[in-house]
Amino acid sequence: MTPRLAALRVLPWTIAFLILAAAYPLIPGLDDQLLRVTGLPIGGRMPKLFIYAILALGLNVVVGYTGLLHLGIGAFFGIGAYITGILTVPAYPFYQSFGPYGFLVSLLVATLGAAALSVVLSAPVLRLRGDYLALVTLGFGEVVRFALRNLQEITAGTKGLNPVPPPGFPFPAEWNWAGDYRFFYFLTLGILAVILWVLWNLERSRVGRAWVAIREDELAATCMGVNSAKLKLLAFALGAGLAGLAGCLYAHKQGGTADPDQYGFNTSILALLCLILGGIGNRKGVLLGVLLVVGFDEILSPIMDSYIQRSLGQAGPEYLRFSGWRLAVFGLVLILVMRFRPEGILPARRGT
Repeated sequence: MTPRLAALRVLPWTIAFLILAAAYPLIPGLDDQLLRVTGLPIGGRMPKLFIYAILALGLNVVVGYTGLLHLGIGAFFGIGAYITGILTVPAYPFYQSFGPYGFLVSLLVATLGAAALSVVLSAPVLRLRGDYLALVTLGFGEVVRFALRNLQEITAGTKGLNPVPPPGFPFPAEWNWAGDYRFFYFLTLGILAVILWVLWNLERSRVGRAWVAIREDELAATCMGVNSAKLKLLAFALGAGLAGLAGCLYAHKQGGTADPDQYGFNTSILALLCLILGGIGNRKGVLLGVLLVVGFDEILSPIMDSYIQRSLGQAGPEYLRFSGWRLAVFGLVLILVMRFRPEGILPARRGT
Protein backbone atom coordinates (compact mmCIF):
# COMPACT_ATOMS: atom_id res chain seq x y z
CA MET A 1 0.00 0.00 0.00
CA THR A 2 1.39 3.40 -0.97
CA PRO A 3 1.91 6.07 1.73
CA ARG A 4 -0.87 8.18 0.21
CA LEU A 5 -3.41 5.36 0.36
CA ALA A 6 -2.27 4.53 3.88
CA ALA A 7 -2.87 8.14 4.88
CA LEU A 8 -6.41 8.07 3.50
CA ARG A 9 -7.05 4.85 5.38
CA VAL A 10 -5.66 6.03 8.72
CA LEU A 11 -6.96 9.60 8.79
CA PRO A 12 -10.61 9.61 7.60
CA TRP A 13 -12.12 10.57 10.94
CA THR A 14 -9.57 13.32 11.52
CA ILE A 15 -10.10 14.73 8.03
CA ALA A 16 -13.89 14.53 8.45
CA PHE A 17 -13.66 16.38 11.77
CA LEU A 18 -11.54 19.16 10.26
CA ILE A 19 -13.85 19.51 7.24
CA LEU A 20 -16.99 19.68 9.37
CA ALA A 21 -15.36 22.12 11.79
CA ALA A 22 -14.22 24.35 8.92
CA ALA A 23 -17.67 24.24 7.30
CA TYR A 24 -19.58 25.27 10.44
CA PRO A 25 -18.89 29.05 10.28
CA LEU A 26 -19.39 29.07 6.50
CA ILE A 27 -23.03 27.94 6.65
CA PRO A 28 -25.09 31.18 6.65
CA GLY A 29 -27.21 31.67 9.75
CA LEU A 30 -26.31 28.34 11.38
CA ASP A 31 -24.69 29.84 14.47
CA ASP A 32 -27.51 32.38 14.87
CA GLN A 33 -30.09 29.61 14.58
CA LEU A 34 -28.32 27.53 17.24
CA LEU A 35 -28.08 30.62 19.43
CA ARG A 36 -31.86 31.07 19.30
CA VAL A 37 -32.45 27.39 20.07
CA THR A 38 -29.84 26.86 22.78
CA GLY A 39 -29.28 30.39 24.06
CA LEU A 40 -25.51 29.82 23.72
CA PRO A 41 -23.04 31.23 21.14
CA ILE A 42 -21.57 27.86 20.20
CA GLY A 43 -19.27 29.25 17.51
CA GLY A 44 -17.62 31.58 20.01
CA ARG A 45 -16.89 28.69 22.36
CA MET A 46 -15.44 26.32 19.79
CA PRO A 47 -11.95 27.95 19.70
CA LYS A 48 -11.51 26.95 23.33
CA LEU A 49 -12.11 23.32 22.34
CA PHE A 50 -9.46 23.61 19.64
CA ILE A 51 -7.01 25.14 22.13
CA TYR A 52 -7.61 22.35 24.62
CA ALA A 53 -7.18 19.85 21.78
CA ILE A 54 -3.67 21.28 21.19
CA LEU A 55 -2.96 20.99 24.93
CA ALA A 56 -4.19 17.39 25.04
CA LEU A 57 -2.17 16.48 21.95
CA GLY A 58 0.92 17.84 23.69
CA LEU A 59 0.21 15.66 26.71
CA ASN A 60 -0.41 12.72 24.40
CA VAL A 61 3.17 12.97 23.12
CA VAL A 62 4.47 12.36 26.64
CA VAL A 63 1.83 9.99 28.03
CA GLY A 64 0.56 8.28 24.88
CA TYR A 65 3.67 7.93 22.73
CA THR A 66 6.38 7.59 25.38
CA GLY A 67 4.38 6.14 28.27
CA LEU A 68 5.48 8.72 30.88
CA LEU A 69 2.81 9.84 33.34
CA HIS A 70 2.86 13.65 33.34
CA LEU A 71 0.64 15.53 35.79
CA GLY A 72 2.05 19.02 35.29
CA ILE A 73 1.11 19.90 31.73
CA GLY A 74 -1.17 22.67 33.03
CA ALA A 75 1.91 24.49 34.33
CA PHE A 76 3.38 24.80 30.83
CA PHE A 77 -0.03 25.90 29.60
CA GLY A 78 0.18 28.72 32.14
CA ILE A 79 3.81 29.51 31.29
CA GLY A 80 2.84 30.00 27.66
CA ALA A 81 -0.05 32.27 28.65
CA TYR A 82 2.07 34.43 30.98
CA ILE A 83 4.94 34.71 28.50
CA THR A 84 2.34 35.98 26.04
CA GLY A 85 1.03 38.47 28.60
CA ILE A 86 4.49 39.81 29.41
CA LEU A 87 5.32 40.27 25.72
CA THR A 88 2.03 41.82 24.59
CA VAL A 89 0.39 43.67 27.52
CA PRO A 90 0.90 47.45 27.08
CA ALA A 91 2.16 47.83 30.67
CA TYR A 92 5.39 46.05 29.73
CA PRO A 93 8.12 47.60 27.54
CA PHE A 94 8.08 44.65 25.12
CA TYR A 95 4.76 45.86 23.78
CA GLN A 96 6.43 48.88 22.18
CA SER A 97 9.34 46.82 20.90
CA PHE A 98 7.35 44.26 18.94
CA GLY A 99 4.36 46.37 17.93
CA PRO A 100 2.09 44.56 15.42
CA TYR A 101 4.44 41.56 15.42
CA GLY A 102 3.62 40.81 19.06
CA PHE A 103 1.39 37.85 18.24
CA LEU A 104 3.98 36.04 16.11
CA VAL A 105 6.75 36.78 18.63
CA SER A 106 4.65 35.65 21.59
CA LEU A 107 3.60 32.48 19.75
CA LEU A 108 7.23 31.59 19.04
CA VAL A 109 8.64 32.57 22.43
CA ALA A 110 5.83 30.90 24.41
CA THR A 111 6.35 27.65 22.50
CA LEU A 112 10.14 27.63 22.69
CA GLY A 113 10.22 29.00 26.25
CA ALA A 114 7.93 26.30 27.60
CA ALA A 115 9.89 23.62 25.70
CA ALA A 116 13.26 24.88 26.99
CA LEU A 117 12.03 25.09 30.57
CA SER A 118 10.70 21.55 30.29
CA VAL A 119 14.11 20.27 29.18
CA VAL A 120 15.84 22.02 32.09
CA LEU A 121 13.40 20.65 34.65
CA SER A 122 13.06 17.16 33.16
CA ALA A 123 16.74 16.35 32.73
CA PRO A 124 17.40 15.63 36.45
CA VAL A 125 14.42 13.25 36.79
CA LEU A 126 14.72 11.11 33.67
CA ARG A 127 15.57 8.03 35.72
CA LEU A 128 12.27 8.23 37.56
CA ARG A 129 9.35 6.15 36.34
CA GLY A 130 5.69 5.62 37.05
CA ASP A 131 4.29 7.11 40.23
CA TYR A 132 7.56 8.82 41.18
CA LEU A 133 7.71 10.76 37.91
CA ALA A 134 4.02 11.64 38.26
CA LEU A 135 4.64 13.07 41.74
CA VAL A 136 7.56 15.16 40.51
CA THR A 137 5.55 16.64 37.63
CA LEU A 138 2.62 17.23 39.96
CA GLY A 139 4.88 19.08 42.38
CA PHE A 140 6.34 21.19 39.60
CA GLY A 141 2.85 22.18 38.48
CA GLU A 142 1.97 23.37 41.97
CA VAL A 143 5.26 25.27 42.27
CA VAL A 144 4.52 27.12 39.04
CA ARG A 145 0.97 27.95 40.11
CA PHE A 146 2.07 29.44 43.44
CA ALA A 147 4.97 31.25 41.79
CA LEU A 148 2.56 32.91 39.37
CA ARG A 149 0.38 33.95 42.29
CA ASN A 150 3.19 35.34 44.44
CA LEU A 151 5.37 37.13 41.86
CA GLN A 152 2.94 40.03 41.80
CA GLU A 153 5.44 42.55 40.39
CA ILE A 154 5.74 40.41 37.26
CA THR A 155 2.50 38.45 36.99
CA ALA A 156 0.05 40.79 38.79
CA GLY A 157 -0.85 37.96 41.18
CA THR A 158 -4.42 36.73 41.10
CA LYS A 159 -5.49 39.58 38.80
CA GLY A 160 -3.57 38.19 35.86
CA LEU A 161 -2.07 40.17 32.99
CA ASN A 162 -4.46 42.12 30.78
CA PRO A 163 -5.41 43.28 28.31
CA VAL A 164 -3.72 40.92 25.89
CA PRO A 165 -4.47 42.43 22.46
CA PRO A 166 -5.91 40.38 19.60
CA PRO A 167 -3.45 39.01 17.05
CA GLY A 168 -1.89 41.61 14.76
CA PHE A 169 0.46 40.90 11.87
CA PRO A 170 0.09 39.02 9.51
CA PHE A 171 -3.67 39.60 9.82
CA PRO A 172 -5.40 42.74 8.47
CA ALA A 173 -5.82 45.49 11.04
CA GLU A 174 -9.52 45.94 10.22
CA TRP A 175 -10.47 42.44 11.39
CA ASN A 176 -12.94 42.62 14.28
CA TRP A 177 -11.60 39.87 16.55
CA ALA A 178 -13.94 40.75 19.42
CA GLY A 179 -17.13 41.01 17.38
CA ASP A 180 -16.71 38.14 14.91
CA TYR A 181 -15.90 34.72 16.34
CA ARG A 182 -14.82 33.35 12.97
CA PHE A 183 -11.35 34.93 13.06
CA PHE A 184 -10.24 33.13 16.22
CA TYR A 185 -12.18 30.09 15.09
CA PHE A 186 -10.21 29.63 11.87
CA LEU A 187 -6.92 30.68 13.48
CA THR A 188 -7.08 28.03 16.20
CA LEU A 189 -8.53 25.40 13.86
CA GLY A 190 -5.77 26.02 11.31
CA ILE A 191 -3.03 25.68 13.92
CA LEU A 192 -4.68 22.51 15.23
CA ALA A 193 -4.73 21.06 11.69
CA VAL A 194 -1.02 21.80 11.24
CA ILE A 195 -0.19 20.15 14.56
CA LEU A 196 -2.21 17.06 13.64
CA TRP A 197 -0.31 16.81 10.37
CA VAL A 198 3.07 17.21 12.10
CA LEU A 199 2.22 14.58 14.72
CA TRP A 200 0.94 12.18 12.05
CA ASN A 201 4.29 12.39 10.28
CA LEU A 202 6.21 12.22 13.54
CA GLU A 203 4.43 9.01 14.56
CA ARG A 204 5.73 7.26 11.48
CA SER A 205 9.26 8.59 11.75
CA ARG A 206 12.17 6.87 13.49
CA VAL A 207 11.61 9.12 16.50
CA GLY A 208 7.95 8.15 16.78
CA ARG A 209 8.70 4.45 16.57
CA ALA A 210 11.48 4.83 19.14
CA TRP A 211 9.01 6.51 21.50
CA VAL A 212 6.63 3.59 21.12
CA ALA A 213 9.49 1.17 21.78
CA ILE A 214 10.31 3.00 25.02
CA ARG A 215 6.65 2.89 26.00
CA GLU A 216 6.38 -0.84 25.42
CA ASP A 217 9.70 -1.90 26.96
CA GLU A 218 12.36 0.68 27.76
CA LEU A 219 15.01 -1.90 28.68
CA ALA A 220 14.59 -3.78 25.40
CA ALA A 221 14.62 -0.52 23.43
CA THR A 222 17.83 0.56 25.15
CA CYS A 223 19.45 -2.78 24.37
CA MET A 224 18.60 -2.23 20.70
CA GLY A 225 20.51 1.06 20.68
CA VAL A 226 17.70 3.53 21.42
CA ASN A 227 18.90 6.56 23.41
CA SER A 228 16.01 6.66 25.86
CA ALA A 229 17.22 9.71 27.81
CA LYS A 230 17.51 11.86 24.69
CA LEU A 231 14.14 10.72 23.35
CA LYS A 232 12.41 11.29 26.68
CA LEU A 233 13.77 14.85 26.78
CA LEU A 234 12.50 15.37 23.24
CA ALA A 235 9.04 14.11 24.21
CA PHE A 236 8.92 16.37 27.27
CA ALA A 237 10.07 19.34 25.17
CA LEU A 238 7.55 18.77 22.39
CA GLY A 239 4.68 18.19 24.81
CA ALA A 240 5.53 21.32 26.82
CA GLY A 241 6.03 23.34 23.63
CA LEU A 242 2.55 22.45 22.39
CA ALA A 243 1.16 23.31 25.83
CA GLY A 244 2.93 26.69 25.72
CA LEU A 245 1.51 27.32 22.25
CA ALA A 246 -1.97 26.48 23.53
CA GLY A 247 -1.43 28.87 26.45
CA CYS A 248 -0.48 31.66 24.05
CA LEU A 249 -3.65 31.15 22.01
CA TYR A 250 -5.71 30.95 25.20
CA ALA A 251 -4.37 34.30 26.45
CA HIS A 252 -5.12 36.00 23.12
CA LYS A 253 -8.59 34.43 23.00
CA GLN A 254 -9.48 35.44 26.57
CA GLY A 255 -7.89 38.88 26.31
CA GLY A 256 -5.74 38.15 29.38
CA THR A 257 -3.97 35.45 31.33
CA ALA A 258 -6.74 35.01 33.93
CA ASP A 259 -6.09 33.75 37.47
CA PRO A 260 -3.08 31.42 37.94
CA ASP A 261 -5.45 28.79 39.34
CA GLN A 262 -6.61 28.27 35.74
CA TYR A 263 -3.30 26.49 35.11
CA GLY A 264 -3.16 24.19 38.10
CA PHE A 265 -3.75 20.52 38.77
CA ASN A 266 -7.36 20.61 37.52
CA THR A 267 -6.24 21.64 34.04
CA SER A 268 -3.66 18.84 33.92
CA ILE A 269 -6.24 16.29 35.03
CA LEU A 270 -8.75 17.62 32.49
CA ALA A 271 -6.23 17.07 29.68
CA LEU A 272 -5.37 13.61 31.02
CA LEU A 273 -9.06 12.74 31.22
CA CYS A 274 -9.44 13.61 27.52
CA LEU A 275 -6.70 11.07 26.76
CA ILE A 276 -8.14 8.36 28.99
CA LEU A 277 -11.66 8.63 27.59
CA GLY A 278 -10.70 9.05 23.96
CA GLY A 279 -7.76 6.66 23.81
CA ILE A 280 -4.21 7.19 25.01
CA GLY A 281 -1.72 7.34 22.15
CA ASN A 282 -4.38 7.89 19.47
CA ARG A 283 -4.76 11.35 17.91
CA LYS A 284 -8.34 10.66 16.84
CA GLY A 285 -9.08 9.45 20.35
CA VAL A 286 -7.62 12.63 21.82
CA LEU A 287 -9.89 14.76 19.60
CA LEU A 288 -12.89 12.66 20.62
CA GLY A 289 -11.94 12.97 24.28
CA VAL A 290 -11.71 16.75 24.02
CA LEU A 291 -15.10 16.93 22.32
CA LEU A 292 -16.64 14.80 25.07
CA VAL A 293 -14.96 16.35 28.11
CA VAL A 294 -14.41 20.00 27.17
CA GLY A 295 -17.49 20.06 24.95
CA PHE A 296 -19.56 18.80 27.87
CA ASP A 297 -18.10 21.44 30.17
CA GLU A 298 -18.19 24.39 27.76
CA ILE A 299 -21.27 23.70 25.63
CA LEU A 300 -23.62 21.00 26.93
CA SER A 301 -23.52 22.01 30.59
CA PRO A 302 -24.45 25.71 30.01
CA ILE A 303 -27.20 24.65 27.58
CA MET A 304 -28.69 22.29 30.18
CA ASP A 305 -28.43 24.95 32.89
CA SER A 306 -30.26 27.43 30.65
CA TYR A 307 -32.95 24.86 29.85
CA ILE A 308 -33.51 24.03 33.52
CA GLN A 309 -33.74 27.72 34.42
CA ARG A 310 -36.27 28.35 31.65
CA SER A 311 -38.31 25.34 32.80
CA LEU A 312 -38.23 25.96 36.56
CA GLY A 313 -37.54 29.69 36.70
CA GLN A 314 -34.70 31.46 38.51
CA ALA A 315 -36.07 30.26 41.84
CA GLY A 316 -35.30 26.62 41.04
CA PRO A 317 -33.35 24.62 43.64
CA GLU A 318 -29.58 24.98 43.51
CA TYR A 319 -29.04 21.23 43.49
CA LEU A 320 -30.84 21.00 40.13
CA ARG A 321 -28.14 23.06 38.40
CA PHE A 322 -26.63 20.73 35.82
CA SER A 323 -23.16 22.30 36.01
CA GLY A 324 -22.99 21.52 39.71
CA TRP A 325 -23.01 17.81 38.90
CA ARG A 326 -20.41 17.89 36.15
CA LEU A 327 -17.60 16.44 38.28
CA ALA A 328 -19.88 13.61 39.34
CA VAL A 329 -20.70 12.96 35.67
CA PHE A 330 -16.99 13.00 34.80
CA GLY A 331 -16.27 10.52 37.58
CA LEU A 332 -19.10 8.19 36.58
CA VAL A 333 -18.08 8.20 32.91
CA LEU A 334 -14.46 7.56 33.85
CA ILE A 335 -15.46 4.58 36.01
CA LEU A 336 -17.57 3.11 33.20
CA VAL A 337 -14.84 3.59 30.60
CA MET A 338 -12.16 2.06 32.82
CA ARG A 339 -14.46 -0.88 33.55
CA PHE A 340 -15.68 -1.67 30.03
CA ARG A 341 -13.16 0.10 27.76
CA PRO A 342 -9.89 0.46 29.71
CA GLU A 343 -7.88 1.52 26.63
CA GLY A 344 -10.33 4.30 25.75
CA ILE A 345 -13.11 4.65 23.22
CA LEU A 346 -10.62 4.72 20.32
CA PRO A 347 -7.57 2.82 21.58
CA ALA A 348 -4.23 3.13 19.83
CA ARG A 349 -3.17 0.23 17.68
CA ARG A 350 -0.18 -1.63 19.06
CA GLY A 351 2.82 -2.49 17.02
CA THR A 352 2.54 0.47 14.62
